[in-house]
Amino acid sequence: MRPSSRTLAFHKMHGLGNDFVVIDARNRSVDMTETLARALANRRTGIGCDQLILLEPSDTADLAMRIFNADGGEVEACGNAARCVTQLVGDEAVIETAGGTISGRVNGAGATLDMGEPRFDWDAIPLAYAMDTANMPVGWENLEDPAAVNVGNPHIVFFVEDAGAVDLARLGPIIETDPLFPERINVNVATVEPDGGITLRVWERGAGLTRACGTGACATMVAAARRKLVAGETVVHLPGGDLRIDWAPGETIRMTGPATHVFSGEIDTGTLR
Repeated sequence: MRPSSRTLAFHKMHGLGNDFVVIDARNRSVDMTETLARALANRRTGIGCDQLILLEPSDTADLAMRIFNADGGEVEACGNAARCVTQLVGDEAVIETAGGTISGRVNGAGATLDMGEPRFDWDAIPLAYAMDTANMPVGWENLEDPAAVNVGNPHIVFFVEDAGAVDLARLGPIIETDPLFPERINVNVATVEPDGGITLRVWERGAGLTRACGTGACATMVAAARRKLVAGETVVHLPGGDLRIDWAPGETIRMTGPATHVFSGEIDTGTLR
């Protein structure tokens, strides 16, 4: 029996607990809308995920990856999702995203990605007006002197003594929607540890607090390297586990971490609300 036009096949995957519903639309087009993405992401009445990932054909890469946050908004890049997609398609993949092209190769139970070069110009973040993005003269309560980096999507990074002590659930949405950030922003609070690793928590634009954020780990390592707080490959500790990030000025960012396929299934979109 042929599947109903309302039926969608999907894969449930995660990278360090940052979870995704992946829909392969390379051979069967899917009209993804903000409403449908939000319904699929709903953890009570849908499948449930931080981000919905739609795979489509690409003229310039092996495939294109579109990313919808749990609130239904479409965003540019997601490192954890790119690792999952690389693991799903197998071996190596060149992935087109709205934030740029990502190259990935399977690495054991995960993948290693080339995330491209970071951008630092204020209008590439983007910010509402010009300022030094390595040491921004702004602050929100006790969070001050951040750095901003675009790694395919926009991030602001605060270096603090204890990342776990920051009330990120309260401050995250305030900073995310500040008029300084015309496209909103992902908010990172980080502590550089004595062993050279980084402990990181992330408020993700459109998704909230997440177990892990691959682009956040990349942006934070880059910001720390610009301030000479770390050098070379750095282990970034997130609530869901560890990522290895490597970057030096003038080079692309490399990220290595796990990717897990949980299950596959089908859903009748007519049941969603």
